[in-house]
Amino acid sequence: MSAPSQAVSAPSAVYRVDKFTVPAAARDEFLDRVSATHALLRQQAGFLGDVILEQASGPGAFNFVTMVEWEGMEAIARAGKAVARMHSDIGFDRHEMMDRLGITADIANYRPVSV
Repeated sequence: MSAPSQAVSAPSAVYRVDKFTVPAAARDEFLDRVSATHALLRQQAGFLGDVILEQASGPGAFNFVTMVEWEGMEAIARAGKAVARMHSDIGFDRHEMMDRLGITADIANYRPVSV
């Protein structure tokens, strides 16, 4: 039996991985925001793909994980500016929402590792 392989990515690909602990009462509002944000991200130059995951089982602390694959760090920077503009245009403050709903996050960028 052969070992599973990693997906093939662009050589300079970077993954933005956001992990969240979301209380059950905050789920719908949280997912509404994630949906709107990812709709915008999918339109950005350098976007390669995304996935939004909800924990199905296990003892992990985070019950939602989002991952977006980008062509590189420059694409992530541009996308971050686009999201900030969208939030400004609609008067949305993500820190206020997270505090109000009791959501915690762990956010970082990752590069593929060949093993």
